[in-house]
Order: sequence, then structure tokens, then C-alpha cells
Amino acid sequence: MKEPLAFRLRPEKLEDILGQEHLVGENGIIRKCIENDTIFSSVFFGPPGTGKTTLARVIANELKKPYRSFNAVTGNKKDLDAIFTESKLSGSLILICDEVHRLNKDKQDLLLPHIEDGSIILLGATTANPYHSINPAIRSRCHLFEFKPLTNDDIKKGIDNALKSEQGLKGEYTISDEALDLICDTVNGDIRWALNILELSAIMADDRHIDVDLVRENCRHVNNRSFGSEDGHYDLLSGLQKSIRGSDPNAALYYLALLAQSGDVESISRRLLVIAYEDIGLANPQLASRTYAAVQAAEHVGFPEAIIPLGVHIIDLCLSPKSRTGVDATHEAERIVATKAYEMPKYLKLTPVGLNKDEQYSYSRYDCFHKIQYLPDELKDLDLFPSFNSNRYEQQLKQIYDELKQNKRTSDLKKLYK
Repeated sequence: MKEPLAFRLRPEKLEDILGQEHLVGENGIIRKCIENDTIFSSVFFGPPGTGKTTLARVIANELKKPYRSFNAVTGNKKDLDAIFTESKLSGSLILICDEVHRLNKDKQDLLLPHIEDGSIILLGATTANPYHSINPAIRSRCHLFEFKPLTNDDIKKGIDNALKSEQGLKGEYTISDEALDLICDTVNGDIRWALNILELSAIMADDRHIDVDLVRENCRHVNNRSFGSEDGHYDLLSGLQKSIRGSDPNAALYYLALLAQSGDVESISRRLLVIAYEDIGLANPQLASRTYAAVQAAEHVGFPEAIIPLGVHIIDLCLSPKSRTGVDATHEAERIVATKAYEMPKYLKLTPVGLNKDEQYSYSRYDCFHKIQYLPDELKDLDLFPSFNSNRYEQQLKQIYDELKQNKRTSDLKKLYK
């Protein structure tokens, strides 16, 4: 059986790589590494069909280094042990790891010392965002290189090569400009997808001419690209949140429609709950409970109907007043604690030691609760709310906050309780 067209046309030399000029162009970092006869453990991340695994193989070929392939999903410890044994015999071995973000802890523990001493040079490929999905222990030992979707010119160059090359269609087929443009517009920078469409269209072309109608029909057959792929899914969630934050319901509903194709109601629900508190916050506190009700309804009915309660509520989120007062204050508190955690006043502890009874917190003195100093002495004048938004609810909160600030809070409970 003949291998797929995309497999037969996989580049073997650096100059045959499509796109990724920032990596393999004249001043690209990967080209510079190869010219200096070296490469470091790296993670290649980006959309499908952009050449991540292909470039890893090309690097090994260009450097004339032995390499082995390993899939993080299907590979096991026995496979890794065999690779480690071979690396000891050869001195150094390139390990090309597909789905590198799927490495479980056991496999990572086996790999780490070999990456550390350089006996294994890991070239990992993933469609996921490495900052979200790759274990920090692996990530800290690797360079991260982003692969970008191929341009239409790159896709056309790849298709032209496929039509003419001996490994491809051997010059036996022609394609119309309209059909070529349709493939480029369909595949979103994925050369593998483009070649799959071309191959199927060639099989169906009785007269060996590929026209736009044939391509349009075959686009439906091989359109298996998911908007819910891991990296793209995070991008769409980010676009959804930014659109809601920017009060654009048209954009927000567009990204919701794309996200709905993944059928992942759970991640959409989580993001909307975060938005209700992070971006709406104190401007419209009641919206948080309405968000919870909407996502519960969506999770109950599931897709495809789940898009209805989600869409209706997203409009509400978009058109609501926005406030970051609460989340900014929370993050500032986190920043302070990350710098230094001061000791809390002794009288706030559950069982304070070394305090007389009249120096301890009194649960019965309701009249004094608002006069007690609750912050550590070093932070007693801390103000996490330098300003409030102008919406009605926050202005009510501001009035209460300002009145409380007039109190002279004290840590001398003995004097306060007299």
C-alpha cells in the first residue's frame, strides 16, 4: 500500500521546509544552531500541519545524529529504556517526542536525568500551549519555539511541489487557480490538511484536472480539523473573555460558536464564571449568581442546545458595566504576600499564647469589631482600594469604606475594651 501523499513529501533538508522563516530563514535560530553543529533540547509548539515533527527529523538528518521517535501517548517505559541504552552506546541521541505534553510523571522522571546530562536531546512537538500543559521540570530544561500557521504562498508552494515531484503526483495532474485558492482558504495554514485534500481530489479527478467543485466536495470529506484542539481551544477562550471585557457581544457570540464545535461545555462554563468575577465584579455582583445559573442550565442540557443559555447570558455579560476593583485588590494582596508574609496580630489567632484575658479578642464586643486592627503592624496602613469605579453599587461601597477609614483602628485591645 502506498504511503499518504503528505508522508511521501515530508522534507528531508532544511531548505525544503515550508514557512517558519523566524526559525529556519537566513537568520533563524534553528539554522544558526545547525550551522554551528549543535542543537539543544527543545519543545516545538504550534498548530497542526506546520512542520514541527518534520523539522525535528530534518535537524537530526542535517546534524547526522542518530534519532529515535517516541509518542508520549502510546510509548511505554520499555521503549524509553531501549532508547536510553542506545544513547549510552552512541554518546548522544536525539529523541523526537510527539504529543510531548502527554508525558506522564513516570516517563518524565525517567527522561529528566538524561536530558540534564545531554545524553538525550529532546525535540518535543505539541499543538498545546507549553506554558499551560508541559510540566515545569521538562519546560525548564528545554528551549521553546513557536511554529506559526503557513501562509497561503507557503501552501501554494507545497501544492506545486506535490503536483510536480516524483514522490508526489509526477506532473500528471493540473489544478485550477480557483481550486488552489479554495484549498488555501480552507486549511488555515495546515499543509498536511492541504495535501490530504489534494490527494483525495486527484483520486476523484477522472480527467486528471482538479477543479474548484471537486475541491469543494472533498474539503467536506477531509475537514477533520477541530476548533477544539488544545492550543486553539485556549486561544478561543481567551478571545471570548477579551470580547466580553470589551463589551462586544458580536465577537463574543462568534467565539462561542467556534468553541461550541468542541462540545466542551465545562471549560466554557469555568471561563464564564471567572469572567463574572474578574471583569464584571463589583459593578454588577448579582450577575455572578446569574452566570452560575446559566452554566448549570447549559451543563444540564448539553450541546447542541447548551449554546442557547450560554449565548443569552454572554450578551448579558457583554452589556453589563465592568469593574476590576475587586480582582485588582485581590492580586495586589497576592503580590504583597509573595514578597513577604508578616506575622498576624496574636489576638487574631485561634488559641493565642502569652496574652492576658483582657488582651484577647472578645467575641461579645460587637461594638468594637470595626475598631480593631486586623493587619500586621508592618501593613497597618495598607489600602488596596485607592479608587472605586463610578457605578452606583461601588459608590455605595466607597461611602462605607471611607467611613470605616475614619476609624482609628488599634491593636491595644485592653484599652479598647475599657
